[in-house]
Amino acid sequence: MKLTKKTAGKMIERSWHAPLNLLASRKKHIQPMLFLAAIIVLVFISGCATTFGTQKVVPTQILQAQEEIPEDQLLDVGILVFDTKEITEESAEKERTTPEVREAESNYMPNHLKNTLQQSSQWGAVRVIPNETASTDVVVKGKIIKSNGEKLVLDVEVSDATGTDWFHKSYAMGANRTAYANTQKGKKDAFQDLYNTVANDMANYKERLSPQAIKDIRTISQLKFAEDFAPITFTGYLAADKGDKFTITRLPADDDPMMMRLQRIREREYMYVDVLNNYYEEFYNEMWSPYDNWRQLSFDELAAMKKIKRDALLRQLAGALMIAGAVALGVSDINNTAVVQTGMIILGGQVLINGFNISKEAQIHSEAIKELSESFGSEMKPVVIEFEGKQYELTGSAQEQFDAWRKLLRQIYYAETGFGPDASGDPANPALSTDP
Repeated sequence: MKLTKKTAGKMIERSWHAPLNLLASRKKHIQPMLFLAAIIVLVFISGCATTFGTQKVVPTQILQAQEEIPEDQLLDVGILVFDTKEITEESAEKERTTPEVREAESNYMPNHLKNTLQQSSQWGAVRVIPNETASTDVVVKGKIIKSNGEKLVLDVEVSDATGTDWFHKSYAMGANRTAYANTQKGKKDAFQDLYNTVANDMANYKERLSPQAIKDIRTISQLKFAEDFAPITFTGYLAADKGDKFTITRLPADDDPMMMRLQRIREREYMYVDVLNNYYEEFYNEMWSPYDNWRQLSFDELAAMKKIKRDALLRQLAGALMIAGAVALGVSDINNTAVVQTGMIILGGQVLINGFNISKEAQIHSEAIKELSESFGSEMKPVVIEFEGKQYELTGSAQEQFDAWRKLLRQIYYAETGFGPDASGDPANPALSTDP
């Protein structure tokens, strides 16, 4: 008899009912089929698994300060440029992003968190900083674990000048189409609930601090800055325990000229950071539209890919079960099982091929996502600062510029106090030049 797909299909349909009792009596032969099915199902389930130890973000409104906070109770916040795990072209492809997008996000996300904290009216000055500095009351460190338009996972660590860790948490949030329909530049991101949750966790921790504890944090950050610039003069004002927790041992006089001079130096550091934040804000504003569009398109592409892969997996599962069933039938004594077995393998193999062809379509979508993100970049532009009749041009990365500015501040301090080298620019430093 000539075997066609139609006749094989009819034979398969009849064969599924008759041999059930026989197959049930031969469990050892069916076990491989069940094992194969279990593996495929587990693979499917693993794709939907969540990360343990990560807080799943729910819709969250930001906690607004109910009344104006006194000046001496406001804490300044420095948000470091976000870190990210090393991402190669290969790993970026798996995460459905690109190294260029991830680099841009490391500057975009801290700036949006800054805007969120400012909207809460819970804090003093909130700035994005390229490097950690002793002049900050509260430091926020973030690391991008996953970001592809569909899901955002951030690792956030918050501590204060005393060395106390406020919290270290991971936050995860999935976006939806509604979130992308209601975005607003500078105010409402597609993952705004995640930013609100971080801001609220910070505000809740601060609310548990006593007024004296907040004043101590402010004072310790000032003394740490003073000790950093003038260690001989200000060593001994702070004490650190084995856990690097700082406490105040003594205070300078209110009219201490050295401290007053260092306070002016500190304000000059803020001056550069504010100039740098203007750059971050400009980059953020320019990035908003293309990034928001990229994420929304990425979300749509990933949704399409998931559907394609889900359909492909179901077809592959069906094909694998048909092949495994054919193998199981091969051990029975049903008449014409060889014909049925051959037909099942033919049909099962065809299903597998169709499934893998569908999987290849997902690769086309990932290439489209890559093309959408090629235009992103975050190279730092030169920053020019005018101070006491001189212009200082800072070049290089944000970290290099910040280090160069702090080096210049030391030179200014040495010139004002009469100690150390003069305050002229250092020609040997490629990141710093001065113009009269």
